[in-house]
Amino acid sequence: MSWNNDTYIKEFILLGLTSIPNVQHILFIIFLIMYLAILFANALIILATVMDSRLHTPMYFFLINLSFVDICYSSSSIPRMLRDLLSAKKTISFEECVAQMYIFLSLGGTECLLLAIMAYDRYIAICYPLHYTSIISKTTCIKIAAAAWVCPFLLSNFHVTLTWSVDLCGHNRVNHFMCEVPEVLSLACGNVTVVESVVFAVGVLFLIVPVSFITITYINIIRAILKISTFSGRKKAFSTCGSHIIVVTLFYGSSMAAYLKPQSESSPDANKHFALFYSIVTPLLNPLVYTLRNNEVKSALKVSWHKLWKIVHTSIHHPHKP
Repeated sequence: MSWNNDTYIKEFILLGLTSIPNVQHILFIIFLIMYLAILFANALIILATVMDSRLHTPMYFFLINLSFVDICYSSSSIPRMLRDLLSAKKTISFEECVAQMYIFLSLGGTECLLLAIMAYDRYIAICYPLHYTSIISKTTCIKIAAAAWVCPFLLSNFHVTLTWSVDLCGHNRVNHFMCEVPEVLSLACGNVTVVESVVFAVGVLFLIVPVSFITITYINIIRAILKISTFSGRKKAFSTCGSHIIVVTLFYGSSMAAYLKPQSESSPDANKHFALFYSIVTPLLNPLVYTLRNNEVKSALKVSWHKLWKIVHTSIHHPHKP
C-alpha cells in the first residue's frame, strides 16, 4: 500500500461520527451502554441455551452461533470507536486498519449466512415437520455452521488483499469510525473499477443471494402457515418467523445501502449511519427480538437465572460446601 507511489502509509486518521467534544462524550455514554447490553444479552442467550436441555435443538444451535457472532462482530468496531470518542488522537495503524477490515468483513459474512440458514431451518420445521429431524440432523447443523464460519474468512482474505492493493492519494483521513472498504477506496487514486466490481460481486454473494433465498423461503413458509387450521398454531408460527424477518430487514437493508452502491454515489456520512445499524443496532436487537417474542427462550432465561443465583448464593454463604 503506497501513497502517491513513493511514500508508504503507516497510519490513518479516523474522523469518527463527530468532532464536537461535548457530543463525543454523549455518544461515548450511549454506545458504551449499547455495547455492554450487546455483550450481556447475547452472552445470556448463549448461557441459557446451553444450560436448558429443552433448547438443545437445531434452531437454538444456530441462535447460539448468531449470538456469538454478534459479540465478536460488535467487538471488532465498538471498542475502537469508544476509545476514539475520548481521544484527541484518532489514529489507527496500517496493520490495525487491515486487521479490523478483515475481521469485520468476515464476521459480517458469517452473520449473513447464519441468517439465511436460520430461515431455511424454519422452512423445514414448518413445511416438512415430519422430516425435520432427519433433514436438519446434528451432523448437518455442525457442517452448515462450520461452512458459515469458514467460507467468509477465506473469501474476505482475497477481498481485503485486493482492496489494499490500490494506491492511495490526497490524504489518509478516513471519514468513518472504522476501516471499511468503501471509505478506503474513496482515498484511492487511479482506476479502481476492478476492485469496485469485486466489492459489488462479494456484496451480491453475501447480501443479494441470501436475501433472495430468504424471501423465497418465507413466501413458502407463509403459504404453509396459512394452511394451519388453528389460530393459535398460525400465531405461534408467525411469531417465530416474524422475529427473524425483523432482524433480516434491519441487517440486510443497511448493509446493502452501504455496500451495493457505486463509489461515485456513495456518501461517507450516510455510510457511517448505515454502519451503526449493522454493527451496533442489529447485534443489540437480535437477542431482544428473539427473547421478547419467544416464550421458550424467556422460560430458559428464568431457569438459568435461578440456577446462577443459586450457585452464587451457595458460593457466598457456603464457600466450602462441595
